Amino acid sequence: MDRILVIEDDPKICSLLQDLFNLGGYDVRIAGNARDALKYLKTEKIDLVTLDLQLGSEDGLDVARSIRKTSDVPIIMVTGRDDVLDRVVGLEIGADDYITKPFHVREVLARVRSVLRRVQTTAAKSQTDLDESAEAVPETSAAFRFDDMVIIPDQFELFCRDGTRCELTSGDFKLLKAFLKNPKRVLSRDHLMDLVGGVGWSPLDRTIDNQVARLRKKIERDPTDPRIIKTVRGIGYSFACEVTEFQLGECSNSTESSRASLR
Repeated sequence: MDRILVIEDDPKICSLLQDLFNLGGYDVRIAGNARDALKYLKTEKIDLVTLDLQLGSEDGLDVARSIRKTSDVPIIMVTGRDDVLDRVVGLEIGADDYITKPFHVREVLARVRSVLRRVQTTAAKSQTDLDESAEAVPETSAAFRFDDMVIIPDQFELFCRDGTRCELTSGDFKLLKAFLKNPKRVLSRDHLMDLVGGVGWSPLDRTIDNQVARLRKKIERDPTDPRIIKTVRGIGYSFACEVTEFQLGECSNSTESSRASLR
């Protein structure tokens, strides 16, 4: 049973959403403030968050930023604020959808199901791609060096600045490889979707933005001040640092052998 965290300080809205999601077959948790919300995210497996932008003295956008520092959980903003700037900022922070009050309960349930279905489908595809790629590893592989990190795409290995292996999903690898093949070029979201083999993109689809946010957490020295993947407002993104491509010799699948070959 998927678990939904409702972050809302209006008791009537909380009760309405809790009843709606329970009837829809979901397990529900309620948080009226940022502290309780972050506690739930830390201690329980939450599959989706609905977030009000007006939480008494707290700003929902700040809550969303706090969530994104530690979690990739899908976020649907449910709010009475219909300002375009709020909507844009919310989506850029990493929200997956945005619903304004008053809303129809069926629309809320439909959007929740849509976001969960998209996230679960993407996760399943990434695992399948990773399993298939692991079946055969070539004897020689192309590698890339950037900002003191090394990636071997064919072996799905990324080595951090201290030499340890950084865990990436197959989706992370595809996106990073797309950037590495096109350094210092401005790539639109539509073009990036084509490069990573994604489905058709629309202006309201935040798939690429969310993938970029996740990748930044893993490769940027400071994800809050990205220097490697730069945002080009209104267009897309650019991989801003120097990239060097080179060929590895025969590499063992073991971490130690891979590290030795990179020295």
